[in-house]
Amino acid sequence: MIRFLFAFLLATLAAVSSAAAQDLELASGAPERHIVVPGDTLWGISGKFLKNPWEWPLIWRMNRAEIRNPHLIYPGDVIVLERHADGKPWLRLESAKLLPRIYAEGIEQGVPPIPPNQIRPFLSEPLIVDKNGLERAARIVALPPDRIFLSSGDRAYVADADPKQRGWQIYRKGQELVDPDSKEVLGYQAYYLGTARQIEPGNPATFEVLTSKEEIGRGDRLLPAVRPPLVPYVPHKPDFAVDGRIISVYGGVDAAGGGSIVAINRGQADGIEIGHVLALERNRTVVERDEYENNVVIAIPPQRIGLLFIFRTFERISYGLVVQAIGTVEVNDFARVPQ
Repeated sequence: MIRFLFAFLLATLAAVSSAAAQDLELASGAPERHIVVPGDTLWGISGKFLKNPWEWPLIWRMNRAEIRNPHLIYPGDVIVLERHADGKPWLRLESAKLLPRIYAEGIEQGVPPIPPNQIRPFLSEPLIVDKNGLERAARIVALPPDRIFLSSGDRAYVADADPKQRGWQIYRKGQELVDPDSKEVLGYQAYYLGTARQIEPGNPATFEVLTSKEEIGRGDRLLPAVRPPLVPYVPHKPDFAVDGRIISVYGGVDAAGGGSIVAINRGQADGIEIGHVLALERNRTVVERDEYENNVVIAIPPQRIGLLFIFRTFERISYGLVVQAIGTVEVNDFARVPQ
């Protein structure tokens, strides 16, 4: 009986996968093959083959484990589009390598999910902290006598710094990130100011400012330098309903476009993961007068205004790159599962 149920389950999953593959819509002019070149991304390659790039796992027949930990694609690989006898499209990787491959320790050669140059600074900043998250961090307590603010090359005197840690990043607590539905403060965006290194331990310790994006002053906080890697998840849509909202456009503005970084009010606690693709939508209403001259609000179906690729997640907030935008994307726009 157990074997029968297991076989039935496998057959059902295969049928569902097969039906989903049958529904895949290829991009107009999809090539029969694509040679991967330096600068390619999974998002860009998937857009060459598929009308909806987030359906990438279906055309590769990937399971959830493979989505999270895919076999890397490298420059020189050849991706071939084939069709089964029943017409279902699928992709395979040819073993031939048409470009020389160079291996070097510490250098990632695999094709990234989205352009790393657009998000690399955001893998370590912006940073989300709780209400008191920066209050416990090391802090600048004194400046040289001839300085009101600090910039590159200046010395700073820092209290409560770990003497074993040399590389640091400098932050200042910024705006509240508020859930537009519950009005709850989900966290604070810590503004990245620059980098510093500890040159003489102590309390206070002596630091040298290495880089500065803004003026740095007494009271600013320091955290050990970390740079989370760009996880090679493939583009895919969530398999559950998402009804999130944009709560911040990085840079302190209210509107974004393609290539912008935004934060949404959904995170790890809501099942959001790196690689998720969400549709950005705007709910619309119009006001009409009825026969009694009363105002009547009429809801119009949501309008798709873009697509968002999630690349960094926190407990209750996630950051994404706007990979496609029709017009502007604004704070309070919705983030939902693409259809």
